[in-house]
Amino acid sequence: QAQLLESGGGLVQPGGSLRLSCTDSGSIFSIGWYRQAPGKERELVASITRYGNTAYANSVKGRFTISRDNAKNMVYLQMNSLKPEDTAVYYCYTQIRQGGSLDWGQGTQVTVSL
Repeated sequence: QAQLLESGGGLVQPGGSLRLSCTDSGSIFSIGWYRQAPGKERELVASITRYGNTAYANSVKGRFTISRDNAKNMVYLQMNSLKPEDTAVYYCYTQIRQGGSLDWGQGTQVTVSL
């Protein structure tokens, strides 16, 4: 099971930026972030596969960018033009093989507010 370490959450004003980081120690098929706001279901925000294919939720397209540094086993989520509705706990995940189960990080809080 991959060990996931997340960092980079915090409080930011609307229109601001944050960068989340996640490191894993295993060989993976895909890695990325889900988020969960109070009273809502967990939703996929962004993902990237070992082949470099990316996917984004419609609500973050054009504002968020996921990237991977394979040499460092690090994945980054650059979040720009943040909105109050982006407020949530963001969870890094990895998927060892396509169609397999997901491993989760501990979550990091992102709060967008004045």
